[in-house]
Amino acid sequence: MLTDLIAHGPVVRILGPQPGPLGLHCMATGAGYERRDDETYDWEGSNRAAFAVIQHTIGGRGELEYEGTRHALMPGDTMVLRFPHANRYWLAPGGSWEYFWIGVHGIEALRVVRAVIDAAGPVLRPTERDVDRLAGACLALTAETVTGGGASAGAYDAVMAIHDAAFENAPPRAEQISGPIRRCLAFLEEHLSDHLDVDRLARVASLSRAHFVRKFIAEVGVPPSDYVFAERMRLAERLLIATDASVSEIARQAGFADANYFAKAFRRSANLSPSAFRSARQPARHR
Repeated sequence: MLTDLIAHGPVVRILGPQPGPLGLHCMATGAGYERRDDETYDWEGSNRAAFAVIQHTIGGRGELEYEGTRHALMPGDTMVLRFPHANRYWLAPGGSWEYFWIGVHGIEALRVVRAVIDAAGPVLRPTERDVDRLAGACLALTAETVTGGGASAGAYDAVMAIHDAAFENAPPRAEQISGPIRRCLAFLEEHLSDHLDVDRLARVASLSRAHFVRKFIAEVGVPPSDYVFAERMRLAERLLIATDASVSEIARQAGFADANYFAKAFRRSANLSPSAFRSARQPARHR
């Protein structure tokens, strides 16, 4: 769907009040796909009406100031904001920004957006699947034939995509985790740089390999190997932003014996090389 949206080309559609006797609780205010290269693009969130925007960066870079913290919006980042609120997003002088966006309002839409921001902050890194869901919703909402019900369905699709991006792989609550799996998760937190295979984790949990894998998936939601990889990527991102350690050293600390493999795996995960990710995020720390 993302490739279809890009092939369609830039488009913006503003949706007014939709006809019908029902007050739908999740509705789109508009949607669009844009390419900006002028510094006049600058939005201040404090004086806007009550709605929310979901904006996904395809190329270039945007800037976001949110509650005193500055964020660089890079390809693969999805910005989620509600209004009115003390936020500002803009294009820096000399830059360019390619993105698509969906505006939503209604009780249910704003409830989910608020929960997403509270849990994950205003910038998400959705999976390719969830980005395609967002792009599909944008395409549907910019169509000339969109109806009132279609505008609600498109808005709901977009809101559910960011819901899944924020919560689908969130750690389960502690009370949902049994003793063996809790012991395994604690071990992983302390030993991410070690060689970790399923057999070793099963021994930590004092379970057979097959029983451990089934129990881990049932309680955590993903296979052990996927969980380990995601935790290593999160650790690597933190180290790239917060330290000046070399990429090779960060690869080692995150549990990758081969720095070249780490660089390739990181690029697949973040859509940026480790060095590009660091240069994009670190300057925002010091501004």
